[in-house]
Amino acid sequence: MQPNTLLDAILDEAGISHAGLAAHVNQAGKARGLALRYEHTAVARWLKGQRPRGQVPDLICEVLAGRLQRHVTLDDIGLGIPGEPASAHGSSLSGFVERATALWRSDEQQRRHVLDAPAVTGTPAVMPVWEWENPPEDNDVSRGGRHPVSQADIDMMRSARTHYEQMYRKAGGIATRTRIVGFLNTEAAPLLRGRYTDATGRQLHRATGGLVAIAGICAYDSDAHGLAQRYFHQALRLAKASGDRGLGAYVIALLVNQALHMREHRQAVAFAEAALRAAGRHITPALASDLYAMQAKAYAHIGDGTSALECIRRAESAADRIRRGHEPDETGYVQPGFVNVQVAEALLRLGDCAGAKEHAQEAVHTPAHDRGRVHRLAVLSQIQLRQGNAEQAVATAVEMAERARGMESQRLRDRLRAVREHLVRSGCAGTAEAAELIDGALRVPL
Repeated sequence: MQPNTLLDAILDEAGISHAGLAAHVNQAGKARGLALRYEHTAVARWLKGQRPRGQVPDLICEVLAGRLQRHVTLDDIGLGIPGEPASAHGSSLSGFVERATALWRSDEQQRRHVLDAPAVTGTPAVMPVWEWENPPEDNDVSRGGRHPVSQADIDMMRSARTHYEQMYRKAGGIATRTRIVGFLNTEAAPLLRGRYTDATGRQLHRATGGLVAIAGICAYDSDAHGLAQRYFHQALRLAKASGDRGLGAYVIALLVNQALHMREHRQAVAFAEAALRAAGRHITPALASDLYAMQAKAYAHIGDGTSALECIRRAESAADRIRRGHEPDETGYVQPGFVNVQVAEALLRLGDCAGAKEHAQEAVHTPAHDRGRVHRLAVLSQIQLRQGNAEQAVATAVEMAERARGMESQRLRDRLRAVREHLVRSGCAGTAEAAELIDGALRVPL
């Protein structure tokens, strides 16, 4: 049995205890001529995944609907009939919000079935992208909740996204994730369930989508790939509700990056193409440059050098068109030198070490935040080793290790381990010092 996280979340929202729900269900059953004697222990079993018998699921919906002053379905409480399609309400934006907020709550509570879930592949991985790209659209996202949502609320959500993104860059995703998930539960969830017009709702869903995307990045950085994927899929659905195609394309770029890490190279190519195609004129030069650069890496891994070089050309052309101050907050990660290091990785895979080194050096010599600089130095060190410049590689690795100290990031730890392994295999002078520094950076508790 899987825990019923939807029922758990909606009970929390309604403010009903286990004993309270049992008492209300008994009372509702009495009105139907049923003699029910449920206690809190029965509710605990339902939350663990046991399905109550007979009319009880409908009674739970009745009780919660009265408490929340809105329609509640079996799908909303995690008791839909297996194999039957979800009701229209359950598949609506409102139903999505309930499922999304239930995931946030389970994440904050460190539920293992959520944290340890593997990433999906095949059709389940592709469908959220297809649904984002194709009709139907959300014609009206207004909601009639209890509490009104104001512009100040939306501004607060936008500021929070910026705050947590900066925290991620400085401290890493492992340290940041618990904080942003807590914020989603305490601030974002009540707002999504609030009262707002269509226009305000679109702004709210956009702001929430940006936050959820950062939560996904932090989960990815923590090696929780199934959870990261679910956050990215949520962010994509929120982007569709907002009507902002550019935000959706940004979220797909995050899925492309995850696909590359998981060696799903053909899927990475297909997702990038979907983002570029569907976003069209709404895609910015910064995002286009990243998508083309990631496509180049994917093609290089597949062994299609012609396509990889064409994508490199397009990435560099798009990067030349970037105008600072004309990009959304989400694409701020595409700093000067960002595309260069992406191109360097693609060229290295294609066997062009000279070209890769030129791009990597340009990236390293361009200012970047600490996390980006560690990544750039790691790529340059790898290239230097490949070319036989062991002493330079050691010096680069030393700087990389010093920069990485204090960051709680599984992805950076992967980078550090890879560089250490290459250095040790080279057996060059200075390796012991560099390895010791890397070991010190790796000793940061995760």
